Amino acid sequence: MYRWVAIALLAAGISASCFWATSAQKEKNAVSIQAENHYQRAFHELTYNMDLLHEKVGTTLAMNSKERLSPQMLDIWRITSDAQGNLGQLPLALLPFNKTEEFLSKIGDFTYKTAARDLDKTPLTDQETQTLNGLYKQSKDLNNDLRKLQHKVLTENLSWLDADNSLASRNETMDNTIMDGFQTVEKKVTGYDEANTGTSLVNNASKEHSYKHIEGKKISEQQALKKVKRIIKDSDEKSYDIQKSGKGADVAAYNIVYQKGNRHANIDLTQTGGHPINILLDRPVPIKKISLNDGKIKAEKYLKDLEFQNMEAVTTAEYENTGVYTFLYKEDNVRIYSDTVQVKIALDNGEVLGLSARNYFMNHRDRTIKKPEISLEDAKDKVNPNLEIHADYLAVMDNELGKEVLCYEFLGTYQGITYRIFINASDGKEEKVERLEGTGSNI
Repeated sequence: MYRWVAIALLAAGISASCFWATSAQKEKNAVSIQAENHYQRAFHELTYNMDLLHEKVGTTLAMNSKERLSPQMLDIWRITSDAQGNLGQLPLALLPFNKTEEFLSKIGDFTYKTAARDLDKTPLTDQETQTLNGLYKQSKDLNNDLRKLQHKVLTENLSWLDADNSLASRNETMDNTIMDGFQTVEKKVTGYDEANTGTSLVNNASKEHSYKHIEGKKISEQQALKKVKRIIKDSDEKSYDIQKSGKGADVAAYNIVYQKGNRHANIDLTQTGGHPINILLDRPVPIKKISLNDGKIKAEKYLKDLEFQNMEAVTTAEYENTGVYTFLYKEDNVRIYSDTVQVKIALDNGEVLGLSARNYFMNHRDRTIKKPEISLEDAKDKVNPNLEIHADYLAVMDNELGKEVLCYEFLGTYQGITYRIFINASDGKEEKVERLEGTGSNI
């Protein structure tokens, strides 16, 4: 009997030990996963910040307004601080990154001191402009190297913990891709000359705007459903579900969900007038058969069918076999940037996959547009002389206070990058500078 009791106690002890060991292993794995996630987040944020740094410096070089320059410099200083913080969170303490940290520190010091001084009394010198030019080129090189490393980390599923263990153990047989990538960055920074180290379409929908100017009679659920059937081109009522928007919604609308096979759609129609605010059709687009320009023609026709008048395409972009087109409303040949609509087209068969018209219906109304108080030539003189201007327009856009202002809009290039510059048509103030790299613009 005692023998069986002893066996039972021994078995219980072994089970308890196994349970403890298993729990300890699970806890260790959880901690490892948490650490790996932390390192991955820090690295991807570092890569993003370096990308943003390059874009912001390029936009600064395109600016010609002292009022806009100081905030831009402060923004660059903030981004470099974030990048330094991300770099410090990576598990590479045994690998020296003195030069990279020093490079970021110098950028931060330069931009902070420049932003803090009165640029009206002491504007940027030629040497400082040269410094910015050098910084622009260097940040591009660093960003390219980080992007290459990021691609390898994602495609090869590389582990930061493994890289850290390799550094700690000096193990030559382990995969050192991450270490090699950062050593490339460090060497490139070391090679920079000491003297050289001494940015979509405007989202102009202001918070003050609302759906005050929507026109039309109130429609019923059945009328809304009938309209959606024409949009989706499917009359099978069983495939639709319709609901009213809840209390607190910014506009009274019907939400219609459509599901059939691998096609899923979500549509919002205003209860007043039955205007489409959002249309999203989700389906795979495996191949591209039509051009981006053919897609634009389809989008233009689609907007006319939905009774959007006087719309002009201003930007185009291609993502994963789909075309995305931004249109704005034109009144008396003046481009109204508040009244924008985006259309998404499948480039396999030209089907419309999406429409976003919130900005349009929040802002569209009858306007009285005054004549410019300064000439086109006077406005051109306010643009950075280094920019090669390709096109100019009259446009209404929202300034930083959310107020609509009439501007001269210029599209130009600097070092192969396209920028959009808005100059106030009343006082010549540089209202906004945008970088348009990565999109096609209506130049």
